[in-house]
Formats: sequence, structure tokens, C-alpha cells
Amino acid sequence: MAESTRGPEKASMRSDPPPEDLKRERDTFIQQFFRRGAQLSEELLGDIERLREQVRDLEAENAKLRAQLASDAAIRDLLRKIEELEEEKRRLIAATTRDESNPGAFADRFAELENELGNLGTVHVASVQLHSSTTVRRAFRSLRDLLAQFLGASQFAVFWETDDHTALVPISVDGIGLKEAREFSLEDIPAGKAYQNGEIWTDTLRDTSLGNHKNPAAVIPITMSSQRLGAIVIFRTLSQKTKFESADFDLFSLLSTQAAPAIVHAYLFAQAGRRAPSVHAFIDQED
Repeated sequence: MAESTRGPEKASMRSDPPPEDLKRERDTFIQQFFRRGAQLSEELLGDIERLREQVRDLEAENAKLRAQLASDAAIRDLLRKIEELEEEKRRLIAATTRDESNPGAFADRFAELENELGNLGTVHVASVQLHSSTTVRRAFRSLRDLLAQFLGASQFAVFWETDDHTALVPISVDGIGLKEAREFSLEDIPAGKAYQNGEIWTDTLRDTSLGNHKNPAAVIPITMSSQRLGAIVIFRTLSQKTKFESADFDLFSLLSTQAAPAIVHAYLFAQAGRRAPSVHAFIDQED
């Protein structure tokens, strides 16, 4: 009897297997859950990859911005240089247009430069010719050539002051008699005051080709080491030269400072027998 009693109790304690429908529903739920989880994982991984791509893009853009900021100063300098070059181009175009519209100005400037070059050449030749003289005669000959050829003088004389500085004595004349030259005086003419002041004087009121020994065309004081020694007097110019031009004054200035030294040096060289001093003459020289 006891066995029959325990038997049914054991049978009642076993769990019954789940119905087939519930099992399928459970399996389906689990499969859907894992499938959804896998899908979400894939979506999450895709989002992460997209974010990484965006980060890489941002880093690349940041690098470009840093490079651009680093080159801003160079770009500003380049733009400023471009603007300067554009302004220079506009200026050159304007100058070219102006020159093309006024070709005479260019020709005038060219002629002016050509005249200046010619004047410099004249002064250079005159200086070389003066200081190449080795005798007083040749020095006077050089003076005559310069006065006649470059200044158009037809009557002129070189005067030297007396030792007491009270009178001028003609030492070389050309185109005028020695007697007339001796009659020349600076006391009563406008050139006298200019000569006393060591200034070059020219007659600007009259035709220089009509001058004479009483009314000279020009008086040029000649000096050496700031000491006035005499004068070159141009009494009259050639008929075709009626006045002195601005270029003539360059030659006047040259004659004023170089004529007297050329004459004195030629005289001293001739006195020394036309021999140059020996080396001992230049040793321990005083000023």
C-alpha cells in the first residue's frame, strides 16, 4: 500500500514539457533578439566608422587652416608687392603716353644733354691744352687758340698786375695793337669793380662783336692759389657772335683758375732748363 502511495506523488512532482507553440515562440523571440542586436551592432559600428571619417576630415581641414594661417603674412606681402608693381606699371604707362604725346620734349632733352656733353668735352680739352704747355710762348698760344676757337674772341689780351698791384700790363695781345692795349683801364668802366672783387664780368647790354679797348666784351680775372695775378680781357668777338652763352661761362671759370698757373708753371719749367725736378726735390717738402 505504501508503494502505491509514493508512486503517484513522484509522478505529480515532474514538470510537464512546454507546449510546442511556446517553444517556437521562444526560439523565434531569441532569434529576433539576437538578429536585432546584430543589426544594432552593425549600425553602431557603421556610425562609429562614419564618426571616425568625420574626425579624419576635420583633422585634414584643421591642418589646411593652420597652413593657411601660417602663410597669411606671405600672402599679404605678395599682394602688397603686386599692388606696388601695378602702380609702377601705371606710372610707366602714363609717362610713356606723355612722352609719345610730346616727342619734342624728348628731343629737346636729348639736345640739352648733348650740349652739356659737348661743353664738358670743351672744358676738358681746354684744361689739357693749357697744362701741356712747356714754355710761356706755348702757353700764350694755347690761350689764343682757346679764346678764338671756343669763345669766338677776335681781339683780346692777357694782362699781368705790377708788383705794387697798381696797374695792369699787357703781356700778350691778339687782334689789337699793343698801344691800344696799354691804354686800357679798369678805373672808369663797370668791369673795374668786378675785377677788384675777383669776379668774371661780361657786357650784357651791348653787342659783344662791337666792343673796343674802352668798352670790352668780357674781363676774366686770373688767379693762382686765391691770389689775383692779372686778367684776360676780350675786347671784341667775331661778327657772328653777338653775345656770350651760358656754356661760355664754364670756360670763363676754367680760364680764371687755370690760365695763371699754366703760365707760371711753363715759365718755371723753362727756367729749370725744361727738366723735371729730381726725386730729392720732392722729399720732405713743406706745405
